[in-house]
Amino acid sequence: MISRTKSAALFAEALRYIPGGVNSPVRAFRAVGGQPFFVNRAQGARVFDVDGNSYIDYVGTWGPAILGHAHPKIIQAVQQAAGHGTSFGIPNPLEVQMAKLVCSAVPSVQKVRMCNSGTEATMSAIRLARGFTGRNKIIKFEGCYHGHADSLLVKAGSGALTFGHPDSLGVPEAFTQHTIVLPFNDAVAVRKAFEANLRDIAGVILEPVPGNAGVYVPQPGYLEALRKLTADCGALLIFDEVMTGFRLARGGAQQVFGLTPDLTCFGKIIGGGLPVGAFGGRADIMDCLAPLGPVYQAGTLSGNPLAMAAGIAALEELQFADAYSRLEKLGAALEAGMKDAAKSAGAQVQFNRCGSMFCGYFTSEPVRNLADAMKSDRARFAKFFHGMLARGIYLAPSQFEAGFISLAHGESEIDQTVRAAAEVLRAL
Repeated sequence: MISRTKSAALFAEALRYIPGGVNSPVRAFRAVGGQPFFVNRAQGARVFDVDGNSYIDYVGTWGPAILGHAHPKIIQAVQQAAGHGTSFGIPNPLEVQMAKLVCSAVPSVQKVRMCNSGTEATMSAIRLARGFTGRNKIIKFEGCYHGHADSLLVKAGSGALTFGHPDSLGVPEAFTQHTIVLPFNDAVAVRKAFEANLRDIAGVILEPVPGNAGVYVPQPGYLEALRKLTADCGALLIFDEVMTGFRLARGGAQQVFGLTPDLTCFGKIIGGGLPVGAFGGRADIMDCLAPLGPVYQAGTLSGNPLAMAAGIAALEELQFADAYSRLEKLGAALEAGMKDAAKSAGAQVQFNRCGSMFCGYFTSEPVRNLADAMKSDRARFAKFFHGMLARGIYLAPSQFEAGFISLAHGESEIDQTVRAAAEVLRAL
């Protein structure tokens, strides 16, 4: 029996001072029951709680820890940068180096603007799309989470799904009246939306591989249809690659699927574990931003030297030729093992994976969109989650979140995870 007495005491204290005891809702374990544990150290593929328990981590700071935790090159880069000052509010050379790295890795990005979070990146990209096109309406998709900006918090994924409130209180209807929400993987619905709003749609924003309602992938031809529809109608195609950027490939999902969006949003990995976001795309669009153009966007901490240093170290380390092939090999091994474990236990589980992102759903039907994902047996997932946690495997505490593999994971961690899953599934 794992003891978490120190975590329990910390959570009780946190409840006195922090709403729900956490600073981001999913961390509260409300979707799976029980109480969260508190971590004071992480190394490689593992996190260690305040009670001294060790867990193989498949959350990875919700995506950024693609090299594993506390990677020495990132730690060294942050320490060196901190020695020169933690923030300037003045242009610094690391911003230019980061911009060059992003533009060289992602061909669709000719210019890029740094910001401080994925939410800020998507919010800014939407404003830019509206300013560039002179139109108001935006198409988004059910289950795609683009941060908590008011106009995008409509049928969102992530924590909004976990808590059963896909629309947040405090968001006036007027803020979302220009947001059109459609099912993912349904190109016909997008075409009809364009036909009904031909000169009103500024852009289409989506996660090319949604990772906030679990994980499901675009069906063949779907992304291509979006690219054609937006181009034909003078709207912008915006890829939210906050999760997939530099994770599925160096050029992100757009490299994997061979697509060229007009704008791309980044986060997670490009900060090396520190808070960061960015958005970029065609030069003529990006030049509409202040100070060159009339679309305003700003941030005191944008281009923060610590975040830039950490992100540069992460991106440079990912340039090694076998990084993504290693991640694919680990992902394939986990997928095969988990499917075998489910089959041997007679469990109805759909295991979706794209590269180093994955999710298992407790349903007998394929999961291709939010409606399919919602059929998953969440009570069964909660039991599975706690069974895995008791065996030292930490998965996201929600059915509607992606899991992430890092380069610090190895065959032994994958094998241990599969063995644990087989035990838990047989016991359910």
